[in-house]
Parts: sequence; C-alpha cells; structure tokens
Amino acid sequence: MSAMFRALENRNYRIWAGGALVSNIGTWMQRIAQDWLVLTVLTNHDGAAVGFTTALQFLPMLLVGPYGGVLADRYRKRVILLWTQLAMLITGLAIGLLVVTGTAELWHAYLAALCLGVASAIDAPARQAFVSELVGQDNISNAVALNSASFNTARLTGPAIAGVLIGWVGTGPVFLLNAASYAAVIISLLLISTARLVPAAQAGRGKHQVAEGVNYVCRRPDLVMIMVLVGILGAFGMNFPITNALMATTEFGVGPGEFGLLGSIMAVGTLAGALLAARRAGPRLRFLLGGALGLGAFTLLASVSPSFWLYALVLIPVGLASITFLNSCNTSIQLSVEPQFRGRVLALYLAILQGGTAVGAPLMGWIGSEFGARWSLAVGGVVVLLAAAAAVIIVSRRNSLRFRDHLRIVLRRSSEPVA
Repeated sequence: MSAMFRALENRNYRIWAGGALVSNIGTWMQRIAQDWLVLTVLTNHDGAAVGFTTALQFLPMLLVGPYGGVLADRYRKRVILLWTQLAMLITGLAIGLLVVTGTAELWHAYLAALCLGVASAIDAPARQAFVSELVGQDNISNAVALNSASFNTARLTGPAIAGVLIGWVGTGPVFLLNAASYAAVIISLLLISTARLVPAAQAGRGKHQVAEGVNYVCRRPDLVMIMVLVGILGAFGMNFPITNALMATTEFGVGPGEFGLLGSIMAVGTLAGALLAARRAGPRLRFLLGGALGLGAFTLLASVSPSFWLYALVLIPVGLASITFLNSCNTSIQLSVEPQFRGRVLALYLAILQGGTAVGAPLMGWIGSEFGARWSLAVGGVVVLLAAAAAVIIVSRRNSLRFRDHLRIVLRRSSEPVA
C-alpha cells in the first residue's frame, strides 16, 4: 500500500476510519444547518447570535475538556467514545425533531449547541488519543494526517449536501441525518477487535491531575509555543463558519446553496493539505510556522476579494494553510508527549483551540454585524499574521543561540592540543 495510506493496512483503523467518515459528513451538514437556522430562521441575520451559538458549542472544551483528558488517560478510550457518541446522537435527534415540527426556538438551538459541546469536550481527547491505540507509535503521524483527510473529505461534501437539502426540505432533516451518522461510529467501535489494540499506559487515580498536565506543558517551551499560537489562531483565524455566513448573505447576497459551497471549496484546500501531510514521515516546525503565516496572509486577501467566486477561490489556500498548521501541531503532540500524559495534553490543546474559537466567535460575529463581514476577516488576518511573525522571530533567535553555542563548542575543541 502507498506510504500515504499505510495506516489503512491496520484492520481496526480501517473500520474506525469508515465510521468516522460517515459521522464527519453528518457533522459538517449539521454545522451548516445550525448556522443557517440561527441566521435566517430564528433571527434576522444576526451575526452575533450565530457567534454565540458557536461559542456555546466550543466553550465547553475550554471548561470541561481538561477533565475529559483526565478521563482519557485514566479509563478505556473505546468505552468513553461509545457513551459520548450516544449522547451526541440523542442531542441531534432532539433538535432535529424540534425543527421538523416547527417548534424550535432560539434557546433550543443554544441548548443543543451546549449539549453537543459538552459531549464533544469529553469525546475529543479520547478520540485523538485513541489513534495511537489503533495503529501504534510508528504510524501515528500517518493516521493523524488520514484523520484530517477524512475530516476534510467530509468538509468537502457535507456543506454542499447540506446546502442542497436546506434549499429543498429545510434544516430539520439535516439535523436528523447528522443524528443518524453517529450510529456509524458506534457500530465501528463495536466491530473493532480489542485484542489488536495497543493500549497506552494509564494514569493512576489522584488529585490535581489536570494541574499535572498543565505543569507538564509549562516545562516544555515547544508545547507552550504551540498552545499560544493555537489559542490566537483559534480565536481570530478559525471562525470561517461565521464569516462565510456573513459574507454569503450580506456581501454577496446568495442563498444556502452558495453558502454550503463555500465550505466545500475551502475543504479542497484542507483536503490537499491533509494528504500532503500524510506523505511526510513526521512533523516539521517550518510547516507549522508556514501554515500560520499563510493563514494570516490569505485571510487578509479574502477580506478584499471583490466577488463571490474570487472569495471562494481564496478559501482554497486558506484551507491548505490552516490544516497544515493544525496537522503539524497535533502530530508534534502525539509523537513528543509521554503516553500517560497524552490525553491531558491533547485535551489542553483542544481546549485552547476550541476555547479560543468560542471566545473569538462572538467578537468576530459582532465586528461583522457592526462594521461588515470584510472587517471581521481583516482583523482576524492581521492578528494571525502578527502572531505567526512573532513566533518565527522567537524560533529564529532560539535556533541562532543554539547554533552559536554549538559553534563555540566546536571551535573550543578544535583549538585544544591533540594528546
């Protein structure tokens, strides 16, 4: 099998990847339906309401996610995933029935987003750490990249399907289809051979386990840099569901089909970035920093795109840059963190990423509503670009100091008399 797809040689991973692809398609369909429901059905194009809904969905990762990491380090990840997927299925079914029956109100959408966020906060650390148990240490990098490829294949197809269905039958059936998609993951988890799993060392019971994970990160300057960048980019550079919705409706005056198409076009770039990452043997710092710089630069370019199709075209490199950055961060953590801390560090990473998105979503939505969608994009692009440039300067200085220290040692040794 091609090196790009080597993790698929593992039967357990093939089963898991199949279920995850179906579920990811449903998730992207639901995201488009949720934003469109709040923006056009439950409010009169209120960008702040869309931002608040996004915040409710991602904020639990900031508050609950670290404890989800403790659970992932302490208990069997497969069992955790079975329960969280069931909870998300029930939540999706409930909001779908409310929308179909015409009884949904704005607070229902808020509550559903919050419930999905809490379940996802517990699910995500276990899901990320479960990859190493499926494929072992040697294929983690490839499996992480293929997970991203699956996620972005769904991102390519899900929004387009959602846009067509919303225009045809409304948002309710889209929520119901998403609820059904969680069954695919549950079935895959039941079919996985537990005897072939490679279980990680489990953390023992004890107090202050979240604090232990935070202290572990604080002792690692490389992880601190990743967390800071992820927080800034999550808040200001990863809120495209909001900015795309505002650009589609207020700047270009298009409908749900075109709105869904923007997500699919952006996914062309993210899928390409994920497949390129699958070819690499491991993470490289230059891809992490280059992805961050590219995200800021192309977001600024998107903010001045004069037409719908030019804006859509710029979203391709935006997607490629964002997934290059995120893949490099995820793989660096998976490969460099000790197994007994992996769940907690991944939880902290996801908490900062999604918590940053939750904090930034209302702000970006408010800027878009008050000053225009283009200003929301421009502010985000500038902040991301400045943060990435600062990281490049810090890394360059650190590497320069290391080079100088190494050079001094070499020169000192060369000047010593030979015995």
